[in-house]
Amino acid sequence: MNIILVFLFIAPLALSAGAEKDFSSFDPALSPETRSRFAMLDDVRILANGLLQLGHGLKDFAHKTKGQMNDIFEKLYVFDRSFYELSLQTSEIKEEEEQLRQTTARLQINNEEIKNLSQEMNSKIEDLIQNKIQLQEKVWGLEDKITKLAITQPSMEETKEISSLKAFVEQQDNDIKQLLKVVEDQHTELNRQHNQILELEDKLNHIELQELAENSFMEEHREPEDIPFPVPNATAVTYRSDGAAPDCSALYNSGTRSSGVYTIKPHGSEAFDVYCEMKFGSSWTVIQKRVDGSLDFNQTWDAYTSGFGDLNEEFWLGLNKTYSITKQGDYILRIELQDWKDNKRYIEYAFSLGGPETDYTLQLSRMFGSIPNALPEQTELRFSTADHEVDIKNYFNCPENYLGGWWHSECEETNLNGKYVTPRSRGRLDRRKGLYWKPKKGRYYLLKSTKIMIHPTDLKSFDFAQPNVI
Repeated sequence: MNIILVFLFIAPLALSAGAEKDFSSFDPALSPETRSRFAMLDDVRILANGLLQLGHGLKDFAHKTKGQMNDIFEKLYVFDRSFYELSLQTSEIKEEEEQLRQTTARLQINNEEIKNLSQEMNSKIEDLIQNKIQLQEKVWGLEDKITKLAITQPSMEETKEISSLKAFVEQQDNDIKQLLKVVEDQHTELNRQHNQILELEDKLNHIELQELAENSFMEEHREPEDIPFPVPNATAVTYRSDGAAPDCSALYNSGTRSSGVYTIKPHGSEAFDVYCEMKFGSSWTVIQKRVDGSLDFNQTWDAYTSGFGDLNEEFWLGLNKTYSITKQGDYILRIELQDWKDNKRYIEYAFSLGGPETDYTLQLSRMFGSIPNALPEQTELRFSTADHEVDIKNYFNCPENYLGGWWHSECEETNLNGKYVTPRSRGRLDRRKGLYWKPKKGRYYLLKSTKIMIHPTDLKSFDFAQPNVI
């Protein structure tokens, strides 16, 4: 840059000198003052052009510098996020270390108690041995006396002595039985202490159980009881309608009162089967259900579009089918969650779902619930899978990292289609890919089961016909 500036200042001087020579050679009749004036004007023009070029160069330099600064800021953001996640993991490790330290202290106390019990038992066993020796000596003496009694008739004094010895033997026998009972109790106590030590060691090897206990739902908010309906048969039965019912709520209004698999036909769509759950005085169309991890939700984009699974067990209804239902009107989205202590929570949203041209964009607005929200509101969330990635702000390859298609936003941990893991999962990374409900300001809630359902906001918004039951 310094070389360019020097060149720009030297160039006008050189050109000015050349111009003076040209003017002087071209018109010798011009006066020196006139020639000098023309030379000065040319110098000004050249200087102005040089400054203009310099300004353009500085402008380009400023744009490049701004782009480099933006790259630096983005890298700093990624670094801050990684540092924040590392600090969370560090704090969890510190908590686990503290729990391990407390457990180790308890183990040391138990070991001291066992040591004292062992010393007591050894002392009592030594006493028993001494008593046994004494008893054997007395028994030998009794045998001698009995032998003599068998030969000679015992006197009154000898008879009293024999009775006294008999009572003494009985007393010693009772004492031995009591000592044996004490030894047995001590042995049982030692076994109990040993089992406690094994349990503590198991807890140390599976520290995740303590984490799960802390991350269960709080007991304050109870989910409302389902409204009971008379169900003629407990097993799920497949029903077939004549194509007039647009969703499950219409079937309920037509008189159907039992949960199960039904065939519906939304307006402008082909007929297909859905699972209808009767509750709260109506029927909800279930679009997702997970109960035991029997179905792998790490599926392709085509599978998430068309649906997969068994409607009577675990399943994903399909984005196309869900969209064909929701485009008929306004719907409520209800998410029901259950943790590994069988506590149940729910949350409901007003929502809209886009079509395939928008990658089934989802927009949410929380209405009710017994758990903090963990999904972005008033934000367009585009559905993505590992084989169908979309542009997400600060995208970190969410579907591959969290093993399941979902409406990702900055790869938040909440993903109800993630890998199904149990509390005893060994790998921390595997647990982080599991079924979690993770509010922005809150802890992870490890989930045992999930259910996602939809229901129209206006119960009378559909015309329906009576279904035919097969």
